[in-house]
Formats: sequence, C-alpha cells, structure tokens
Amino acid sequence: MTNKDDWRLTNQANYLKYVKLIRTKYVSSAEHDHCEFCWYKFKKNDIGYCTVDRYHWICERCYSDFKEMFAWEVGAD
Repeated sequence: MTNKDDWRLTNQANYLKYVKLIRTKYVSSAEHDHCEFCWYKFKKNDIGYCTVDRYHWICERCYSDFKEMFAWEVGAD
C-alpha cells in the first residue's frame, strides 16, 4: 500500500474516493488530460482509468498504487 505522505497525494480524496472508474483507451479531446496523481500526460490510445464522466483520468501505475486507499470500483466501458 502507498504511504499517505506520497508526493502524488494532494486533495484527490475530496473528489476521487469511492468513485466508480472505467478502464479504457484514452481518446484525445480538444485538450489533453493528465493523471490526477502524477501528471502523466495521456497520449492517444494509452490505457488508463477515468471517472464515468471521463473528466478525471488516472494512469495505470497510480491506479495500482492507490486503488486500495481510494476504494475504487471498476466497471465496464
């Protein structure tokens, strides 16, 4: 489990704890998206996790590191 003092943790618990995520391929939007934790810049066809509204994106590494702490539920795309 990741340490609660991890540099990637800011205030994400306020809006990402216990949310449902979708594991999906990133399709570029008018702007680009970054991982909510490490600021990895998603590129076309990257695989990641996003909120159902596709507004918040999480890279695979950060998902793996924080899935227990944030108690995410992953649903189908």
